Amino acid sequence: MENIDPQHTESGAAPKPIEKDYESHKADPGPAKPAVTEKDENGGGQALKWVLPLAVIIGLIIWFVMRK
Repeated sequence: MENIDPQHTESGAAPKPIEKDYESHKADPGPAKPAVTEKDENGGGQALKWVLPLAVIIGLIIWFVMRK
């Protein structure tokens, strides 16, 4: 942990606004509009809604069988 790059620490400052004129801010651009407004319709959360409860139930069944 000694070699922490100070460029990647949080400053507490407000985030940069959505970039509208990239050419004038090439050295330090803000985020693009799709990066901020894109909806996460098919993300990993949909799969985890089913996988985690099944894993817990299977784990409990195995635990109850193995403890005797």
